[in-house]
Amino acid sequence: MSNAKDVTDQSFQKDVLESDKPVIVDFWAEWCGPCRMLSPILDEIAAEHGEKVEVVKVNVDENPAIAAQYGITSIPAVFVFQGGEHVATSIGAKPKKVLEQEFAEYL
Repeated sequence: MSNAKDVTDQSFQKDVLESDKPVIVDFWAEWCGPCRMLSPILDEIAAEHGEKVEVVKVNVDENPAIAAQYGITSIPAVFVFQGGEHVATSIGAKPKKVLEQEFAEYL
């Protein structure tokens, strides 16, 4: 199980949009194999870059409103939010090095 904080439809505004650090949001579901492959990679990124960025998870099955608001149609979908704005996206399970390159500006 991941060490990332679980965020809900109700807590998304406070935990993500109002954060003073960039937030990496992992949109995932329990039944999604690639999501389970990505989870430990995001845990590593959180452990290594936690002073600069927050890593959280949103279960799309349990939180359909926020998933719909951001147009999540494929998972895993990893979004970066900064200053309340969606600023970067990565779709699908990717190696850690690729994610770190895609999100280098925020790490």
